[in-house]
Amino acid sequence: MKRILGYFLRGLVLTVPLVVTVWVCYAVFTKVDGWLGISIPGLGFVTTLTLITLVGALGSTILTSSAMGLLEELLNRLPFVRLLYTSTKDLMSAFVGEKKRFGQTVLVDLGLGNEVKVLGFLTQSSADRLGIDASVVVYVPHSYAWSGQLLVMPSARVTPIAADSAEFMAFVVSGGVTDFPMLRT
Repeated sequence: MKRILGYFLRGLVLTVPLVVTVWVCYAVFTKVDGWLGISIPGLGFVTTLTLITLVGALGSTILTSSAMGLLEELLNRLPFVRLLYTSTKDLMSAFVGEKKRFGQTVLVDLGLGNEVKVLGFLTQSSADRLGIDASVVVYVPHSYAWSGQLLVMPSARVTPIAADSAEFMAFVVSGGVTDFPMLRT
């Protein structure tokens, strides 16, 4: 009976992630296809990826950059829209932009008897603009969630870790159950 239970649990570990991944991909494909009114499964998703790539290529030109500057100036004048637009833009830029903000992985000593430490990302190497000397700003993502906490810490309590930021994020968000990221040399 224990052997059958073991097989069942192993089957869950192998099946559930695959089924969830296929289901999410299917849901995204069909939702995008539905928005675009395309009846061929997946074509709407491919079309969307192509359009986003074309917008990125156009956004790299000088003419489009100046037009985007005007659009951003307009969006920055509208109170709620400004908050939504700039927050979304900053979040996207932090992960995939030219100025990646989650590039420096760190270990933060919370100073609670030197026993409690958290893993995070250095987002500002100085908190001087906040009027706090000798401090840094660290983002600490929560495990199994799309949220986190922003800490302003004395720089002496923050130790850089030489790890790939994507692998590091996966490690933290998974609650530490994925393999620890390989340290860079």
